[in-house]
Formats: sequence, C-alpha cells, structure tokens
Amino acid sequence: MKWLCLIAGGALGTLARYCLGGAVHRAAGAAFPYGTLCVNLLGCFLIGLLAALSEKKFFLDANMRIMLMVGFCGAFTTFSTFIFETSGFLKDSEFWPALLNVVVSVVAGFLVFRLGAFIGEVL
Repeated sequence: MKWLCLIAGGALGTLARYCLGGAVHRAAGAAFPYGTLCVNLLGCFLIGLLAALSEKKFFLDANMRIMLMVGFCGAFTTFSTFIFETSGFLKDSEFWPALLNVVVSVVAGFLVFRLGAFIGEVL
C-alpha cells in the first residue's frame, strides 16, 4: 500500500509541477525562472503545512504522509531545476540574477514553510 501511495503522489506531483511551472512561465516570461520559483515556494508551503498537520495534529496517517509529503511534494518541488537554472545564470556571467534567485528562493521558501506550519498548527 505504501508503494501505491508513493507512486500516486509522485505522479500527481509531477503533473502539478509541469502544469503550474508551465503556466507561470507562459504568463511571466522566460527572463527569470518564475515557474520554478513559484513551484518551489508553493512546495515549501505545502510541506510545512503537511508536516504540522501530521506531527502536531496527527491529521495524516502514515500512508497519507508518504503520498503527500514524499510522493507529491518530492515530485512537485524542483530544487535540482533551481540549481541548474542558477548555474545557467552564472555560466552566462549574470551574477545578480543568480544571487537573486538563490536569496529569494531560500528566504521566501523558509518564510512560506513557516507560514504553512503555522496554519497547520492553528487548524
């Protein structure tokens, strides 16, 4: 059952990443990796929310944790793509966009993780 939950969550996370990242990319343009940034920030929020709901409120059983936190969020977030795109900026000698991508992704990611955890604790 755990494997099925992992596979289902991973498939849904992959599809959600592809759809959301593509939609943001089309809307915001290609000058900056807004799609990846959006997906990473939302993924940080979701995993914070789910962690709080499962650890503090015992809202999620083991299979739901595997499906949502490991499967969905693991496939949804795009840290490897974030590193690849940031490296591309550096390769093209675009230091400031690279730095901006790292700082905004890490700082905002932490903040929305805490927001998700807070909301999960309040629910």
